[in-house]
Amino acid sequence: MIGLYRPGDSLLHRMPAGLKLLLLILSIVASTVFVRTPLEVGVVVVLVGLLFVVAAIPWRVAVAQLRPVVWMLLIIAVFQVLITSPSRAVVVCGVLLISVALAALVTLTTRVTDMLDTVSRALGPLRRVGVDPDRIGLLLALAIRCIPLLTGIVQEVAQARKARGLQWSMTALATPVLVRALRTADAMGDALVARGVDDD
Repeated sequence: MIGLYRPGDSLLHRMPAGLKLLLLILSIVASTVFVRTPLEVGVVVVLVGLLFVVAAIPWRVAVAQLRPVVWMLLIIAVFQVLITSPSRAVVVCGVLLISVALAALVTLTTRVTDMLDTVSRALGPLRRVGVDPDRIGLLLALAIRCIPLLTGIVQEVAQARKARGLQWSMTALATPVLVRALRTADAMGDALVARGVDDD
């Protein structure tokens, strides 16, 4: 779902991308440092939910952003319960869920081009030491584009595997995904070279 910008006119939509990214970092750090109890997790979750309401993000879209991390959170929760306590598991998983939700909110209310422009401007001073901010921005854009692209490849291969009755075979999933991913990477590389991206 990365890069799925939803147009709007809310306060969050109108905020500069740089400010949103800065607030995102500060919010995640603050949650990690100061949220220590399940009650505090609940309070922050409610506040984050209110931010989604302010941004006029439909609840189905919000839930779709969090669905991919549910299984990871369940595994972490079990691990935390076994080595620490249920209370600690709630805090750890809650903070992770809050972080993902905040990142998703920034993604949903910010155009990818605005985020990349912000990163390029922030890295501008590094030109003095030979770093090309525009190239870094291009790498970020490619990374953002490739995540949903790879997700689509995995879904298509999984459907084909299921149609062949091989839904439990990891080889039938991993091998075609790897081959298609490499072919896609080659095609993207050829397209970039053809457009002179690698020219000095």
